Amino acid sequence: MSLTRRGFALASAGALVSGLARPALAAAEPIKIGYLGALTGPASAPTIGFQRGIVLAVEEINAAGGVLGRKIDLITRDTQSDPTKAVNATQELIAQQKVHMMLGPFNSGESLAATPILARAKMPDLHPCFVDSLIDPVKYPYAYRLAPYSGQLDDAVRSYVLNVSKIRDVAVMGDTTGYGVSAVASSVAGFKAGGANVVYQSQIDANQPDVKPDLLRAQAAGAKVVVLWSVGTGMLARLMNVRAQIGWDVPFVGHPALGSGEVRDLLDKPSNWEKVYTLGFRSCSYNAAGKLPPRTEAFVAQLRAKGVKLSDTLLWWILEGHDLITLTAAAIKASGGTDAAGIVKYLNAQEAGWPGLYCTYKFSPTQHNGLPTEEIVMSAANSARDGAYDMAPGYNG
Repeated sequence: MSLTRRGFALASAGALVSGLARPALAAAEPIKIGYLGALTGPASAPTIGFQRGIVLAVEEINAAGGVLGRKIDLITRDTQSDPTKAVNATQELIAQQKVHMMLGPFNSGESLAATPILARAKMPDLHPCFVDSLIDPVKYPYAYRLAPYSGQLDDAVRSYVLNVSKIRDVAVMGDTTGYGVSAVASSVAGFKAGGANVVYQSQIDANQPDVKPDLLRAQAAGAKVVVLWSVGTGMLARLMNVRAQIGWDVPFVGHPALGSGEVRDLLDKPSNWEKVYTLGFRSCSYNAAGKLPPRTEAFVAQLRAKGVKLSDTLLWWILEGHDLITLTAAAIKASGGTDAAGIVKYLNAQEAGWPGLYCTYKFSPTQHNGLPTEEIVMSAANSARDGAYDMAPGYNG
């Protein structure tokens, strides 16, 4: 049976709560992992991708007997892309469900609200959120990031725009979420420091139906490229459609969501996806022969065999979702249980690198950002096949 994006996410979440949550075969107390996922709402696209990898990893581990003889009990809460709901769910999972570990939240606006609560509770937390300030080994010693931080993404985008494309007149736009506001501010500062002319910047509500005025203002200001920071696939698709309507032939460059299958499905015509360059990663990039790295190829074959749909999401979201669970399991196994101090000690000892599907993560007591910068590349958004991409034009690795 082929699983759709929404059907897979919601059906599997329900199955995990009602089925995996209390497996009949678990003789010992289950390992309770809290999962704060925006499965619905305007920022749901990444979480739904992560969900597929998370579900698969939980099923694999539990089928093999669990961790230290204990099954994983994934306790899911849909935060609905709402920071207030994320805070409420965080408190409930800590105080009432008494989880041992937390995954998420899965977008930065929610994490900005929830991370201080997790820190006070001394709750180990793995997340994929971009805002730089979410990781601070002193302030938030129990939080670890398994994705790039905004500074890394800024560097990759800025280098591509300024050094490869040789463009100096830049417009920077983002949504109005905590992530969008922070990302635009950081991006603008970086471009200015790099000698670019930031001729226009703005924040757009992800649900705003008419984005034409924003693009017309950027066009009038003389922008030769538009840099976009948002996980709102509807907003991104509207911007691409309007760019075509006004006949403005400038590249869009920025957030990985620019290459989501959801964007493609919302475009007026396929050509609206041309000249759109998204952040990508080596583990999810095709080489000149059209092949993914061998380990990624093997995992994609596994996903296909299970009927997991890949064309409407990003492959790195699925890879990292799987890594979130398998790294958690590795930390619990190595530390001999669910003691928070033991889990943190294990994670802090990964200076040589822990080999995940998405990348080899490197953590230390003073470095909780796990993704090496060299893993980031630029991709052609419309080259997507199974959620992976070709390198962007002019990119030389």
